Amino acid sequence: MNPLKALWEEHGQAAWLDYIERDLLTGGGLEKLVAEDGVRGVTSNPSIFKAAITGSGSYDADIDAFLEAHPDASTESLYEALAITDIQMAADILAPVFKASAGTDGFVSLEVSPRLAHDTVGTEAEARRLWQAVDRPNLMIKVPATAAGIPAIENLIAAGINVNATLMFSLADYEAVATAYLRGLERRDDPSGVASVASFFVSRVDSKVDAALRAIGTDEALELCGRAAIANSRLAYRRFLELFHSRSFTETAARGAQVQRPLWASTSTKNPDYPDVLYVEELVGPETVNTLPTATLEAYRDHGRPRSRVAENFADDEALLAQIGRLGIDLDALTARLQVDGVASFSDAFDELMAALESKRTARS
Repeated sequence: MNPLKALWEEHGQAAWLDYIERDLLTGGGLEKLVAEDGVRGVTSNPSIFKAAITGSGSYDADIDAFLEAHPDASTESLYEALAITDIQMAADILAPVFKASAGTDGFVSLEVSPRLAHDTVGTEAEARRLWQAVDRPNLMIKVPATAAGIPAIENLIAAGINVNATLMFSLADYEAVATAYLRGLERRDDPSGVASVASFFVSRVDSKVDAALRAIGTDEALELCGRAAIANSRLAYRRFLELFHSRSFTETAARGAQVQRPLWASTSTKNPDYPDVLYVEELVGPETVNTLPTATLEAYRDHGRPRSRVAENFADDEALLAQIGRLGIDLDALTARLQVDGVASFSDAFDELMAALESKRTARS
């Protein structure tokens, strides 16, 4: 069996594509991934849209048409029109998955502006506006797990808006997001019909921790390289099991509530010395999502070996992180920095995209 299809059919993990681009949507590429590889969702972010919109001429006709119809519109409005069209197309392609899963899968994610990462009111307002503009039941609005994003996540869930909570790097991030989701459900008279995933970033954790381990340079430290991110993610999964397989959630689930699945993000391997599917292989497990960049998806199709590993030995995962701590590495501080850097990276990509669109606009005037 195709290893990508086996993730879902044999292990209960949904493979989502971490990429969106106009030609993929109009040329049958996404339909093929759904049909042949069992892809069950799509995620996007400002970096992905920047690469898509500035990397090809596929959007030029839409840019021209928009500017002709709305010559005084802002550059952000132009971007939003392009992005919403892509999201709507992807949502329609995934609609059969959404229907067949009774609304538990088949989602496409669109991120609020990273400029709002520290603005609760602004995040909520933009999320509601985008939800209405896209007008697809299988949309998820991506909201960062910043201090300002956490109350927005709760309020959006309470309002019945699907949320992909993103930019989580630590167990504290996961706890805040999961409990915000639960609080949002509690505020709903009917908790059914609203869905959420908790996007927990993986490979970037190893990039930071490995650098600290190499700086220490002892044999003990070097032997721990490439292991922190997986252990960190597995312990987030342990907390997922505790929260969503508890008696209290069982009662909520009986009223139609869905679990908030952990989604493994940033699963491409940054270190060329590590296996290219490391962060897929080691995090397979039921009720999870892995969102894969195109190259990682193709690699896993070619030589993935699906086996449920995410819950193999939580005690070992805990011991490994404790050992890293004893070496003087503050994982909490490193993961907090990663979230700050992640927001900044998406903000930079968004700003660069706005500048590129402004240049296209100027060239047409």
